[in-house]
Amino acid sequence: MSIPKPLVQINQMFIVITVLLGLSFHYSWLFLPFVIGVYTLITKKNPVIMLSKNFLTKPAHQYIPEDRDQQIFNQWIATICIGLSIVFFYFNLQALGYVFGTMVIIAAGLALLGFCI
Repeated sequence: MSIPKPLVQINQMFIVITVLLGLSFHYSWLFLPFVIGVYTLITKKNPVIMLSKNFLTKPAHQYIPEDRDQQIFNQWIATICIGLSIVFFYFNLQALGYVFGTMVIIAAGLALLGFCI
């Protein structure tokens, strides 16, 4: 099973933007991608992708496909890193909170640029 690439990119943008907000303003913003990530991992349905399907201009099969299992794996990594970032900020370990949040931004940002890491 596959996911159209534009939907994957929208999810990546969502992660980059919300984590950037969390690192720039207050770590409570990190709960948004974290909760959506946990929901996605439990249900195997990503709310960001499900809502974004409405904006596709062509049938889904006409887009470049992305592997669903790979996206779930990537979601695991992002959700764990965001969760660790939240925990570190909560315990006043800002440097580690920023490190894990920045790793998510870099990974999702590079993926948006077309690099597979």
